[in-house]
Amino acid sequence: MFRRLWRNADERLRLFLSERERRARILRDRMRRQPDRIDPSLQFAPSFRFGYGEREARGLQLLKEWLTPEQIAQYEAKSYFEVTGCHSGKRYRISHGTSMNIRELDGAGRPRVGWCFMPKGHLVAGDVMLAQKIALETDERGALTAANKFFSFLDCRTSY
Repeated sequence: MFRRLWRNADERLRLFLSERERRARILRDRMRRQPDRIDPSLQFAPSFRFGYGEREARGLQLLKEWLTPEQIAQYEAKSYFEVTGCHSGKRYRISHGTSMNIRELDGAGRPRVGWCFMPKGHLVAGDVMLAQKIALETDERGALTAANKFFSFLDCRTSY
C-alpha cells in the first residue's frame, strides 16, 4: 500500500513539474518576443528606466566633452580609454560600463588587476566612467582606497 501511495505521489509531482516547466517556457518565449520590454533587474529602481536612452546619450556626451582627442579615438574604436593616475603614474583602462570596468595596466599595457568603484546612485555608464576618470586623475589614492580589487582569468594572460 505504501508503494502505491509513493508511486502516485511521484507521478503527481512529475506531472506538476512538467506543467510548470511548460508554462515557464511559454512565458520566457513571450517575453523574448517583446522588443521594447524593460529589463526586470530595473524593478528595484522604477524611476530609473524612464528616459534611459536619453540619459545614456547625455552621459556619453558629457564624458566625451571631458576626454582628450586621443581618449575619444580610443573609446570610439575599442569602447575603453586609458587614464594616468595622479599619484603613482600608473595607467588604468576604463571600459564602458558601471562596475568592474577598471583595469590597472602593467608596463607592456596588459591588464593585471581590476578595480571596482563607482559613485552612489543610479547613474548611466557615461556618468560613472567620467566620475572614475576624474577620481583616478585627481585623487588616485583615495579612489583605490575605496575600491574593491579583483582578479580575473583575463588579467592573468601573458599575451593577447
